[in-house]
Amino acid sequence: MNIYLCGFMGCGKTTIGKLLAREFDYSFIDLDEYITKKTGKSIPEIFEQHGERYFRELESTSISELTDNNSVISTGGGALVSISNATKAKHHGRIIFINTSFNICYERIAGDEKRPLAKNKSKAELYELYKKRLPYYITHCDYEVDGNDSPEDIVRDIKKILQTK
Repeated sequence: MNIYLCGFMGCGKTTIGKLLAREFDYSFIDLDEYITKKTGKSIPEIFEQHGERYFRELESTSISELTDNNSVISTGGGALVSISNATKAKHHGRIIFINTSFNICYERIAGDEKRPLAKNKSKAELYELYKKRLPYYITHCDYEVDGNDSPEDIVRDIKKILQTK
């Protein structure tokens, strides 16, 4: 069973994913890093050269490729907004939504040049994107955890959820 982590940019998916993979003795895969290695281009380069639609296609293809068991997969902020991607992920594991407040996410992503959707948007525009994506995260996840706690507490909560289900 794979564990797919979803949530808004800056919610802690990568940090938590690495800790969770260690805890379960799973491999860890960051979807953005996987796409970068696969294409030989950074995420900003992909957005700049091909646009967001192409990037979303790469995410979808990559989710289809990453079906090996026993991986923690940190998805991009928009990857599991797609019902098709969420369905693929659910077929191969469980989706955990890390529900982190917008203000915490914003503090982590503001001005981050590696995040094409964050670097050119105002705080208000990012908040609108956050509000738009939130219902999809909630609908598409199997479980939700409070992302406002420490990474160690979040991992403990995820471990408890997965061991009792």
